[in-house]
Amino acid sequence: MDIQKIGIIGAGQMGNGIAHVMSLAGYDVLLNDVNEDALAQAMARIDKNMERQVSRDKISTTDKAAAIGRIITTSALPDLGETDLVIEAATEKEVVKQAIFDSLLPHLQPHTILTSNTSSISITRLASRTDRPEKFMGFHFMNPVPVMQLVELIRGIATDAETFDACKKVVDRLGKTAASAEDFPAFIVNRILMPMINEAVYTLYEGVGNVESIDSSMRLGANHPMGPLELADFIGLDTCLAIMNVLHDGLADTKYRPCPLLTKYVEAGWLGRKTQRGFYDYRGETPVPTR
Repeated sequence: MDIQKIGIIGAGQMGNGIAHVMSLAGYDVLLNDVNEDALAQAMARIDKNMERQVSRDKISTTDKAAAIGRIITTSALPDLGETDLVIEAATEKEVVKQAIFDSLLPHLQPHTILTSNTSSISITRLASRTDRPEKFMGFHFMNPVPVMQLVELIRGIATDAETFDACKKVVDRLGKTAASAEDFPAFIVNRILMPMINEAVYTLYEGVGNVESIDSSMRLGANHPMGPLELADFIGLDTCLAIMNVLHDGLADTKYRPCPLLTKYVEAGWLGRKTQRGFYDYRGETPVPTR
Protein backbone atom coordinates (compact mmCIF):
# COMPACT_ATOMS: atom_id res chain seq x y z
CA MET A 1 0.00 0.00 0.00
CA ASP A 2 1.04 3.61 -0.56
CA ILE A 3 1.46 5.46 2.74
CA GLN A 4 1.04 9.22 2.41
CA LYS A 5 -0.45 10.48 5.67
CA ILE A 6 0.93 9.49 9.07
CA GLY A 7 -0.68 9.94 12.47
CA ILE A 8 1.54 10.18 15.55
CA ILE A 9 0.10 9.79 19.04
CA GLY A 10 2.09 11.55 21.75
CA ALA A 11 4.00 14.82 21.30
CA GLY A 12 6.78 14.11 23.78
CA GLN A 13 10.46 13.57 23.04
CA MET A 14 9.87 10.55 20.81
CA GLY A 15 6.66 11.77 19.15
CA ASN A 16 8.02 15.16 18.11
CA GLY A 17 11.20 13.49 16.81
CA ILE A 18 9.16 11.08 14.69
CA ALA A 19 7.03 13.97 13.35
CA HIS A 20 10.26 15.82 12.52
CA VAL A 21 11.76 13.04 10.36
CA MET A 22 8.46 12.06 8.74
CA SER A 23 7.69 15.60 7.60
CA LEU A 24 11.21 16.08 6.23
CA ALA A 25 10.76 12.87 4.24
CA GLY A 26 7.68 14.35 2.56
CA TYR A 27 4.89 12.69 4.56
CA ASP A 28 1.84 14.63 5.74
CA VAL A 29 1.82 14.35 9.53
CA LEU A 30 -1.01 14.61 12.03
CA LEU A 31 0.52 14.98 15.51
CA ASN A 32 -1.83 14.21 18.39
CA ASP A 33 -1.60 14.78 22.14
CA VAL A 34 -4.25 15.23 24.82
CA ASN A 35 -2.31 18.26 26.08
CA GLU A 36 -2.45 21.39 23.90
CA ASP A 37 0.63 22.80 25.65
CA ALA A 38 2.57 19.65 24.77
CA LEU A 39 1.66 20.15 21.11
CA ALA A 40 2.85 23.76 21.18
CA GLN A 41 6.09 22.72 22.87
CA ALA A 42 6.56 19.94 20.32
CA MET A 43 6.25 22.32 17.38
CA ALA A 44 8.70 24.73 19.04
CA ARG A 45 11.15 21.86 19.56
CA ILE A 46 10.77 20.67 15.96
CA ASP A 47 11.35 24.21 14.70
CA LYS A 48 14.47 24.58 16.88
CA ASN A 49 15.91 21.21 15.83
CA MET A 50 15.28 21.86 12.15
CA GLU A 51 16.90 25.29 12.47
CA ARG A 52 19.97 23.55 13.88
CA GLN A 53 20.00 21.33 10.78
CA VAL A 54 19.76 24.44 8.58
CA SER A 55 22.72 26.02 10.38
CA ARG A 56 24.76 22.87 9.74
CA ASP A 57 23.75 22.75 6.05
CA LYS A 58 21.92 19.43 6.56
CA ILE A 59 18.71 20.89 5.11
CA SER A 60 17.76 24.15 3.38
CA THR A 61 15.44 26.85 4.72
CA THR A 62 13.01 25.81 1.96
CA ASP A 63 13.12 22.19 3.16
CA LYS A 64 12.43 23.33 6.70
CA ALA A 65 9.48 25.54 5.76
CA ALA A 66 7.93 22.79 3.65
CA ALA A 67 8.37 20.20 6.41
CA ILE A 68 6.87 22.42 9.12
CA GLY A 69 3.95 23.08 6.78
CA ARG A 70 3.28 19.35 6.49
CA ILE A 71 2.66 18.95 10.26
CA ILE A 72 -0.83 19.53 11.65
CA THR A 73 -1.47 19.23 15.38
CA THR A 74 -4.68 18.02 17.01
CA SER A 75 -5.86 17.08 20.48
CA ALA A 76 -8.75 15.07 19.03
CA LEU A 77 -7.76 11.42 18.65
CA PRO A 78 -10.56 10.63 16.11
CA ASP A 79 -8.84 13.00 13.63
CA LEU A 80 -6.17 10.32 13.12
CA GLY A 81 -8.78 8.07 11.51
CA GLU A 82 -7.98 9.61 8.12
CA THR A 83 -4.32 8.52 8.17
CA ASP A 84 -2.69 5.56 6.41
CA LEU A 85 -0.27 4.72 9.22
CA VAL A 86 -0.55 5.41 12.95
CA ILE A 87 2.52 5.41 15.20
CA GLU A 88 1.66 5.38 18.90
CA ALA A 89 4.40 7.05 20.95
CA ALA A 90 2.66 7.54 24.30
CA THR A 91 4.07 6.68 27.72
CA GLU A 92 5.59 3.19 28.18
CA LYS A 93 2.56 1.79 30.05
CA GLU A 94 0.58 -1.00 28.47
CA VAL A 95 -2.79 0.04 29.91
CA VAL A 96 -2.36 3.54 28.48
CA LYS A 97 -1.47 2.19 25.04
CA GLN A 98 -4.43 -0.23 25.10
CA ALA A 99 -6.82 2.58 26.04
CA ILE A 100 -5.52 4.72 23.17
CA PHE A 101 -6.01 1.95 20.60
CA ASP A 102 -9.48 1.13 22.00
CA SER A 103 -10.52 4.78 21.53
CA LEU A 104 -9.00 5.07 18.06
CA LEU A 105 -10.29 1.86 16.46
CA PRO A 106 -13.86 3.02 15.64
CA HIS A 107 -12.49 5.91 13.56
CA LEU A 108 -9.90 4.09 11.43
CA GLN A 109 -10.06 3.33 7.72
CA PRO A 110 -9.96 -0.39 6.86
CA HIS A 111 -6.48 -0.11 5.32
CA THR A 112 -4.84 1.86 8.15
CA ILE A 113 -1.77 0.24 9.69
CA LEU A 114 -1.39 0.50 13.47
CA THR A 115 2.06 0.55 15.06
CA SER A 116 3.59 1.20 18.47
CA ASN A 117 6.91 2.84 19.28
CA THR A 118 7.07 0.73 22.45
CA SER A 119 10.60 -0.17 23.51
CA SER A 120 9.67 -3.44 25.23
CA ILE A 121 5.95 -4.31 25.42
CA SER A 122 4.58 -7.35 23.55
CA ILE A 123 3.42 -6.39 20.05
CA THR A 124 1.35 -9.58 19.82
CA ARG A 125 -0.51 -8.72 23.00
CA LEU A 126 -1.20 -5.12 21.96
CA ALA A 127 -2.33 -6.29 18.51
CA SER A 128 -4.68 -8.93 19.90
CA ARG A 129 -6.91 -6.26 21.41
CA THR A 130 -7.46 -4.54 18.06
CA ASP A 131 -9.60 -5.41 15.03
CA ARG A 132 -6.52 -5.68 12.78
CA PRO A 133 -3.72 -7.79 14.33
CA GLU A 134 -2.44 -8.56 10.83
CA LYS A 135 -1.98 -4.79 10.25
CA PHE A 136 -0.25 -4.15 13.58
CA MET A 137 3.49 -4.10 14.34
CA GLY A 138 6.23 -2.50 16.40
CA PHE A 139 7.88 0.60 14.93
CA HIS A 140 10.62 1.39 17.44
CA PHE A 141 12.71 4.53 16.84
CA MET A 142 15.86 5.29 18.79
CA ASN A 143 16.28 8.51 20.78
CA PRO A 144 17.01 11.20 19.57
CA VAL A 145 15.02 10.30 16.46
CA PRO A 146 16.48 12.86 14.00
CA VAL A 147 20.03 11.67 14.81
CA MET A 148 19.83 7.92 15.36
CA GLN A 149 19.93 5.75 12.24
CA LEU A 150 18.26 2.56 13.47
CA VAL A 151 14.57 1.62 13.53
CA GLU A 152 13.49 -1.74 14.96
CA LEU A 153 10.57 -3.30 13.07
CA ILE A 154 8.86 -5.93 15.21
CA ARG A 155 6.32 -8.38 13.82
CA GLY A 156 3.59 -9.69 16.09
CA ILE A 157 2.55 -13.30 15.60
CA ALA A 158 -0.22 -12.19 13.20
CA THR A 159 1.56 -9.39 11.31
CA ASP A 160 1.31 -9.98 7.56
CA ALA A 161 4.05 -9.49 4.96
CA GLU A 162 2.28 -6.54 3.30
CA THR A 163 2.27 -4.59 6.58
CA PHE A 164 5.95 -5.28 7.21
CA ASP A 165 6.89 -4.28 3.66
CA ALA A 166 4.91 -1.03 3.87
CA CYS A 167 6.64 -0.05 7.13
CA LYS A 168 10.04 -1.04 5.73
CA LYS A 169 9.46 1.31 2.78
CA VAL A 170 8.77 4.15 5.22
CA VAL A 171 12.06 3.48 7.04
CA ASP A 172 13.91 3.39 3.71
CA ARG A 173 12.36 6.72 2.68
CA LEU A 174 13.56 8.25 5.96
CA GLY A 175 17.10 7.25 5.04
CA LYS A 176 17.33 5.08 8.15
CA THR A 177 18.19 1.40 8.58
CA ALA A 178 15.59 -1.17 9.64
CA ALA A 179 16.44 -4.08 11.92
CA SER A 180 13.87 -6.87 11.90
CA ALA A 181 13.23 -8.15 15.43
CA GLU A 182 11.09 -10.97 16.79
CA ASP A 183 8.43 -10.20 19.38
CA PHE A 184 10.24 -11.11 22.61
CA PRO A 185 10.58 -8.81 25.64
CA ALA A 186 12.62 -5.65 24.86
CA PHE A 187 13.37 -6.83 21.28
CA ILE A 188 17.06 -6.41 20.26
CA VAL A 189 18.54 -3.10 21.39
CA ASN A 190 17.00 -2.90 24.85
CA ARG A 191 17.39 -6.65 25.44
CA ILE A 192 21.15 -5.99 25.31
CA LEU A 193 21.37 -2.36 26.48
CA MET A 194 19.15 -2.34 29.57
CA PRO A 195 20.84 -5.24 31.40
CA MET A 196 24.15 -3.42 30.86
CA ILE A 197 22.71 -0.26 32.42
CA ASN A 198 21.16 -2.30 35.23
CA GLU A 199 24.52 -3.96 35.87
CA ALA A 200 26.17 -0.54 36.01
CA VAL A 201 23.64 0.47 38.69
CA TYR A 202 24.44 -2.74 40.60
CA THR A 203 28.14 -1.84 40.34
CA LEU A 204 27.29 1.52 41.93
CA TYR A 205 24.93 -0.07 44.49
CA GLU A 206 27.60 -2.54 45.64
CA GLY A 207 30.27 0.16 45.93
CA VAL A 208 32.55 -1.23 43.25
CA GLY A 209 32.84 2.27 41.78
CA ASN A 210 31.20 5.67 42.02
CA VAL A 211 29.16 7.33 39.27
CA GLU A 212 32.11 9.12 37.75
CA SER A 213 34.47 6.12 37.76
CA ILE A 214 31.85 3.77 36.26
CA ASP A 215 30.99 6.15 33.43
CA SER A 216 34.59 7.12 32.64
CA SER A 217 35.60 3.44 32.69
CA MET A 218 33.05 2.55 30.02
CA ARG A 219 33.76 5.65 27.91
CA LEU A 220 37.53 5.17 27.96
CA GLY A 221 37.78 1.41 28.46
CA ALA A 222 35.04 0.26 26.07
CA ASN A 223 34.94 3.34 23.80
CA HIS A 224 31.27 4.03 24.56
CA PRO A 225 30.21 7.58 23.61
CA MET A 226 28.32 7.94 26.92
CA GLY A 227 28.76 6.16 30.22
CA PRO A 228 25.89 3.79 31.19
CA LEU A 229 24.67 5.94 34.10
CA GLU A 230 24.81 9.11 32.00
CA LEU A 231 22.89 7.24 29.30
CA ALA A 232 20.30 6.03 31.83
CA ASP A 233 19.70 9.65 32.86
CA PHE A 234 19.26 10.59 29.21
CA ILE A 235 16.77 7.77 28.56
CA GLY A 236 14.89 8.31 31.84
CA LEU A 237 15.31 6.08 34.89
CA ASP A 238 11.57 5.34 34.95
CA THR A 239 11.80 4.02 31.39
CA CYS A 240 14.87 1.93 32.25
CA LEU A 241 13.05 0.44 35.25
CA ALA A 242 9.91 -0.26 33.21
CA ILE A 243 11.92 -2.14 30.58
CA MET A 244 13.81 -4.15 33.21
CA ASN A 245 10.47 -5.12 34.76
CA VAL A 246 9.20 -6.25 31.35
CA LEU A 247 12.33 -8.37 30.90
CA HIS A 248 12.11 -9.80 34.42
CA ASP A 249 8.40 -10.59 34.18
CA GLY A 250 8.46 -11.80 30.58
CA LEU A 251 11.53 -14.05 30.76
CA ALA A 252 11.33 -15.10 34.44
CA ASP A 253 15.12 -15.01 34.78
CA THR A 254 16.75 -13.52 37.90
CA LYS A 255 19.53 -11.98 35.80
CA TYR A 256 16.99 -9.34 34.75
CA ARG A 257 16.04 -8.36 38.32
CA PRO A 258 16.04 -4.54 38.52
CA CYS A 259 18.66 -3.15 40.87
CA PRO A 260 17.06 -1.88 44.13
CA LEU A 261 19.00 1.38 43.74
CA LEU A 262 17.36 2.01 40.36
CA THR A 263 13.97 1.46 41.98
CA LYS A 264 14.90 3.86 44.81
CA TYR A 265 15.86 6.65 42.40
CA VAL A 266 12.57 6.25 40.54
CA GLU A 267 10.60 6.27 43.80
CA ALA A 268 12.38 9.50 44.73
CA GLY A 269 11.31 11.07 41.43
CA TRP A 270 14.95 11.37 40.37
CA LEU A 271 14.35 10.24 36.80
CA GLY A 272 17.36 11.80 35.08
CA ARG A 273 17.64 14.80 32.81
CA LYS A 274 13.89 15.35 32.51
CA THR A 275 13.57 15.97 36.27
CA GLN A 276 17.01 17.60 36.64
CA ARG A 277 18.25 14.86 38.96
CA GLY A 278 19.19 11.24 38.47
CA PHE A 279 22.64 9.71 38.74
CA TYR A 280 23.75 13.27 38.03
CA ASP A 281 22.37 16.59 39.30
CA TYR A 282 21.70 18.87 36.33
CA ARG A 283 20.54 21.96 38.22
CA GLY A 284 23.91 23.74 37.99
CA GLU A 285 26.08 24.77 35.07
CA THR A 286 27.66 21.30 34.82
CA PRO A 287 26.24 17.88 35.84
CA VAL A 288 27.42 16.70 39.27
CA PRO A 289 27.31 13.01 40.31
CA THR A 290 24.73 12.30 43.02
CA ARG A 291 26.59 9.29 44.39
